Amino acid sequence: MWSNPQNQNQPALTNQQQQQVPNLNSAPFPPFFAKPHNPLQIKKNAITDDYKVTNQVLGMGINGKVLEIFQKGSGDKYALKILQDCAKARREVELHWRASPCSHIVRIMDIYENLYQGRKCLLIVMECMDGGELFSHIQDRGNQAFTEREASDIMKSIGEAIQYLHSIEIAHRDIKPENLLYTSKKPDALLKLTDFGFAKEITTLNSLATPCYTPYYVAPEVLGPEKYDKSCDMWSLGVIMYILLCGYPPFYSNHGLAISPGMKKRIRNGQYEFPNPEWSDVSEDAKQLIRHLLKTEPTQRMSITEFMNHPWINQSMEVPQTPLHTSRVLQEEQDVWEEVKEEMTSALATMRVDYEQIKIKTIEDSTNPLLIKRRKKANNAATKPPADCTVTNPVS
Repeated sequence: MWSNPQNQNQPALTNQQQQQVPNLNSAPFPPFFAKPHNPLQIKKNAITDDYKVTNQVLGMGINGKVLEIFQKGSGDKYALKILQDCAKARREVELHWRASPCSHIVRIMDIYENLYQGRKCLLIVMECMDGGELFSHIQDRGNQAFTEREASDIMKSIGEAIQYLHSIEIAHRDIKPENLLYTSKKPDALLKLTDFGFAKEITTLNSLATPCYTPYYVAPEVLGPEKYDKSCDMWSLGVIMYILLCGYPPFYSNHGLAISPGMKKRIRNGQYEFPNPEWSDVSEDAKQLIRHLLKTEPTQRMSITEFMNHPWINQSMEVPQTPLHTSRVLQEEQDVWEEVKEEMTSALATMRVDYEQIKIKTIEDSTNPLLIKRRKKANNAATKPPADCTVTNPVS
């Protein structure tokens, strides 16, 4: 199944023969040079020489599946991502390798170039993230309180990952909860960013004008023809922070659609609220930070340096330990969240598709299952509501 794609005993090709060979080892496959990391050495031997490869699927990334593998000799467990070798895959691996020195980015251990089922593939060996996704980690807490200070610590960890990326001129462009994983289920587990399938290096010739994104966490400028840059990562930080503090996103799509007209309009206009009861006890510092992150104008949006220097981030011990509604809301709406994730998966599978060409419902016909469900619950429980705890619609 796994084999070396090159026969070392094969005689060198003539110039004419080389011209007939499709793009395998020449452009568009540039060599791997990590900045400031060491050059990445791609191994040519079969991965099965060094690792036991299982059929256990740990997850699906943007561009390939992830399998459980074990290093021979030590028995240590790792994650194996399989990418069909192409220019896009090489770019993803190169940028991920450059980012690997950061303690809050999933680390690449080895890279192999093998034939898999007759196709030339890149096999990326990464540290195994046994702690699961960010929101699953919070859901699993049960009745244990999740506090605003804990949310601050989480956002600081994510911020450190983005700060490192932006310092080496890389924009991730797909920062979302599903790409934030814990190293283990232990209390001291590290949160790390993964999946560089949409990442791009920022250069004078590349202004990040390609509209690749996950709709729920997309910045408003990505919805139009304007060019965008690192600031789209900051918008995503704002959305994640919003969800951490209440359990639901500031913008919603229509059921069954990657992005609805109503959601698109709300993102464009920056229309979101901080409704009670979920936001009644959240600090003003936290709300202020979200406002700076969710600015619709990219030039007005907070930079990663400003984010890391904000008191809510760099003075986490001063952040109140107020219990949040997040765990409860995530548990109550778990079925809806699964639908949201399915929509995201569908959107990723059809990335680069111009959603303007897709037939979608009008704003008047759009429905929001999460809000409808929460409205019904609110109405049923509204017989004796406290004066300051009225449930309002976070999006109108």
